[in-house]
Amino acid sequence: MAVLQNKIDFAVVFTVNKANPNGDPLNGNRPRQDYYGYGEVSDVAIKRKIRNRLQDNGEPILVQADERRNDSFRSIRDRVASIKELEKILKDSKGDVDLATEIACKTWFDVRSFGQVFAFKGDKLSLGIRGPVSIHSATSIEPVDITSIQITKSVNSITNKSNPSQKTSDTIGMKHRVDFGVYVFYGSISPQLAEKTGFTEEDAEKIKQALITLFVNDASSARPDGSMEVNKVFWWRHNNKLGQYSSAKVHRTVKINKVKDEIPLSIDNYEITVDSLEGLEVEEYDGL
Repeated sequence: MAVLQNKIDFAVVFTVNKANPNGDPLNGNRPRQDYYGYGEVSDVAIKRKIRNRLQDNGEPILVQADERRNDSFRSIRDRVASIKELEKILKDSKGDVDLATEIACKTWFDVRSFGQVFAFKGDKLSLGIRGPVSIHSATSIEPVDITSIQITKSVNSITNKSNPSQKTSDTIGMKHRVDFGVYVFYGSISPQLAEKTGFTEEDAEKIKQALITLFVNDASSARPDGSMEVNKVFWWRHNNKLGQYSSAKVHRTVKINKVKDEIPLSIDNYEITVDSLEGLEVEEYDGL
């Protein structure tokens, strides 16, 4: 498998319809917003979804969500310790950093894609790996309206000892959602860093497919199936390592304009276009 030789840029447009795309734990789990009211989804949340899709497709993942883990390890530390040669290097203050990097990148897809810091209590060697795949946080193209509703459970979590028939306070809660929003996020893949981690052309194709199917098998009470949808994935492959244009210039070619105000709100109210850049072709894909 050939290591990636050409810089890649990409953009993903998706919609949120009566869902919480990324709750803020410091704000009562309300959907994230910036100071001006635009919706946000953190890059960490996006990478989590990409890891989940790769894991669904059988790729080995180091940073697994506990509820989705496919091995017996309950932590990243335990998963690393299972690779004896890597564990031996991390226990040696003079360990071979290059060899440790090679082992980690060959073992786990997400490490050679996003990078990883290996710095665990008790280890004598810390290892930092920079991955070639970088992803921005997603931002809505307009300020989003957030609806908060009070919810109640039909049964107590624990019996009310003073009056078993009376509901306790834990039966009342709040649920927040974005009524509707069109979001976009951008990313790039660096061939220079791909050389260091062994990230291949085939790996890039797998990342692309993960983006196209980003919300498959991602349903929850906060994000019911069908409430989040990838609408478009744009993929630019430059003809050299440095890139024919800067990532910023490439990303600015994506234009999302509201063309009508029909109710119910939908992606059909928007026109998505991409300005052309001389010598750089864009691949366009519909989301699954």
